[in-house]
Amino acid sequence: MSNPTDQPTSLPAPGAAMQHYVSDAPFDPYEAENAASAKSKFAQASQLQLMWWQFRKHKMAYYCGIFLLIMYGSILISEFLAPYNQQARNTDFIYAPPQTVHLFHEGSFVGPFVYGRTQVLDMDTLQRIYTDDVTQVQKLRFFCEGDSYNFWGLVPGDTHLVCPAKGGQFFLLGTDRLGRDVLSRTIYGARISLTIGILGVTMSFILGIVIGGLAGYHGGWFDAITQRVIEVLQSIPSIPLWMALAAIIPVTWSPILVYIGITVILGLLDWTGLARGVRSKLLALREEDYVLAARLMGAGSTRIIGRHMIPGFMSHLIASATLTIPGMILGETALSFLGIGLRAPISSWGILLTEARSVNIIALYPWLMFPVIPVILVILAFNFLGDGLRDAADPYAQ
Repeated sequence: MSNPTDQPTSLPAPGAAMQHYVSDAPFDPYEAENAASAKSKFAQASQLQLMWWQFRKHKMAYYCGIFLLIMYGSILISEFLAPYNQQARNTDFIYAPPQTVHLFHEGSFVGPFVYGRTQVLDMDTLQRIYTDDVTQVQKLRFFCEGDSYNFWGLVPGDTHLVCPAKGGQFFLLGTDRLGRDVLSRTIYGARISLTIGILGVTMSFILGIVIGGLAGYHGGWFDAITQRVIEVLQSIPSIPLWMALAAIIPVTWSPILVYIGITVILGLLDWTGLARGVRSKLLALREEDYVLAARLMGAGSTRIIGRHMIPGFMSHLIASATLTIPGMILGETALSFLGIGLRAPISSWGILLTEARSVNIIALYPWLMFPVIPVILVILAFNFLGDGLRDAADPYAQ
């Protein structure tokens, strides 16, 4: 019986072109060499290089990482980026709506500018009504001298990225009830809201890895006590517990001490989940052969946990960190929004949102809700970044 996969044996007709199976693509003599070089490059790459190559494949995580780097880089120069000082008041423009930046005036290119404004008080509703005066063209200035400030509270300066025209105004996101620029206060607030997450997660990680590591490696009575404490802390709702501890902070403390106190509170209450995760991983890893070999060679508990066991589930720790930071940002925002967190003159996104606690305020002045947008974007970016880092931490799994 003939095999159906065999090629036909009949010869072509006289004068007909003979069939062939040669590729028409141009021949690349270095193709095999390049393929071998790529395999050799992958085989000789370090762990960090493999993680970086894998992370680059996750486009959403890659761009979210760039976004977070820009956000954290901006807090280093908040005074320069903000058009106004965070406490500067424009009493003639209270609850002023956002201004629109224009480039052309009456068909001619002018450059970035805003129109001046006139204000009328509605005596029936006592609401300030602002209208653009198209006869006043207020051209924006860049790298200019404006409100004075102390850079990081140390170096005096007055240089800004963008400033209003001389005698003009520039409220890209409007003003609040005291006439303060919402954009400038949002830029200043990023410094507090973003750093409180980093500092809080650092404290949480130290507690979670140390306590969870000792409980998982040694077990016994220490593990039993640790698990009971974790169960008690996790059974209490987070917001009421935050509120109770935040209310203990004396009102006489300086803003810096209040900032440190809120950071400590968030760090002390958020270590339980990580500790339980570390404990469960170490319970599974402590019976491995390489752990027994390290113990027989005389390595101590700290070295075995830190050098041999923790790197084995680093992807889990990275994912936990990127999920913990936005949780702490939300915690600070919630406490400040409820009025028991950070207090003026410190500006944070939570403090800015306290201006919009009333439904009437939101209906009349919706631009006061703008600080919630960077909160949402940062939290989403951290979640996408954590997803990419978790996959990159185990490049051989793909």
